[in-house]
Amino acid sequence: MSHAVSQPIQDSTTPEPEAALQPQAAAVPLTPWLIAGAGLLAMYVPTFWDLMHGIWSTDQQGHGPIVLGIGLWLLWRKWPDVRALPSQPARGVGWPVFVIGLLLYLVGRSQDILLFEVGALIWLIAAVTLLLSGARAMKHLWFGLFFLLFMIPLPGVVVDALTQPMKLAVSYVAEFVLHGVGYPISRTGVVLQVGQYQLLVADACAGLHTLFTLEALGLLYLNLVRHESVARNVALATLIVPISFTANVIRVMVLTLITYHFGDEAGQGFLHGFAGMVLFMAALLLIIGTDSVLRWLLASRTNAAPSQAA
Repeated sequence: MSHAVSQPIQDSTTPEPEAALQPQAAAVPLTPWLIAGAGLLAMYVPTFWDLMHGIWSTDQQGHGPIVLGIGLWLLWRKWPDVRALPSQPARGVGWPVFVIGLLLYLVGRSQDILLFEVGALIWLIAAVTLLLSGARAMKHLWFGLFFLLFMIPLPGVVVDALTQPMKLAVSYVAEFVLHGVGYPISRTGVVLQVGQYQLLVADACAGLHTLFTLEALGLLYLNLVRHESVARNVALATLIVPISFTANVIRVMVLTLITYHFGDEAGQGFLHGFAGMVLFMAALLLIIGTDSVLRWLLASRTNAAPSQAA
């Protein structure tokens, strides 16, 4: 008598890997971003209104709105990349960052400390990004947030301490160059005497804020051109400081020559504002020229290396 042995029926379908069965994280809906943006606007519209009618309307801090506009454009430029990322909230980091930003804003707003009040915006944007999208999104937004640092008004004590040595250095170099080409110029501290005219090298002409503005311009150039060579990027970023100083010297020299040849009214009138354009044009041309020289030097070294190896 034979016995039939029953065997379990094998499923012909291949089981899918466990990772494939897990649903992928979806992108963050637009509504939370809109709510967070509305909250930031409610907080910062009064702040920027006060700045526009206050410190940002002065020559020393006139770069603030420009830096804000460019910084927001840099963030908006990366917005599609952030929206495309899956939602992976980093709450462990995001909430502490949010609390720090909120405390900075409350203290700065209540005590009229612009360093805290304006700087808190960067913390809050970073916190919202971490809480809604995650740490990967910060890789797209880091430069825009870093760029916004240049709009933060610095304490007057720090500005005064650093501005005076800079003005002395700019005045000395401007006098040295103009005297070297034959102009009747002398210097007493930060006061230049050229012909019958006296010019005071003011903070707006050669101060720390001008240096910050030119530094921001140089870093924006680096971000836009995006060189693959790390050495070229590092060298150009380092040289932005002397380039900014040289552009300040050029501006002071242009104002001095305008005053000497066309009179004090021309120097203090429309052409004084035009000298500000000269400053940024000179800085941009110096950055592009320096970048071209670095490209030539690196290309020369690259071409020389194979020949030495041969």
